[in-house]
Amino acid sequence: MKRWLAAVAGMAIGAAQAATPAHPASAAPAPKAASTGGSPYVRSTQSETAAARYAIEWGVSDMKVRLTSQGTLVRFTYHVVDAAKAKALGDKAAAPKMFNPRTHAELQIPVMEKIGELRQTTGFESGKDYWMVFSNSGGLVKSGDRVALRAGTFYVEGLLVE
Repeated sequence: MKRWLAAVAGMAIGAAQAATPAHPASAAPAPKAASTGGSPYVRSTQSETAAARYAIEWGVSDMKVRLTSQGTLVRFTYHVVDAAKAKALGDKAAAPKMFNPRTHAELQIPVMEKIGELRQTTGFESGKDYWMVFSNSGGLVKSGDRVALRAGTFYVEGLLVE
């Protein structure tokens, strides 16, 4: 049995040596495998129709939800297209909430003692980007989750957390 294993191993080594070129410098490098990052399925973001609807109805576009580097905060950014329609997002009386249907968690905007709420509520101007930050202290929202956001009369769902 040992002779048979030694013979098979010798053939495998000989075949590998024969397959390698004599001059490695002249050999072309092997192409690198593409990294897909896990799933072979493409994550779908917001459709063009939905983006157009939010721009027309609420005056905002380019809405993104991202985790901060530590994952303890969730940042929601948006671009104001029409300041008059987007004022629902800047209403100080409305308390924005982010809902994660996977964990049934409702995130709130933290209030800092000296700074106040971690969101922009000053007068909106068309063509500018604005943000608000939600507390994710329990790690209830993770990258890849779909979340919903409510701020007064403004409501959007299906936002992908990046």
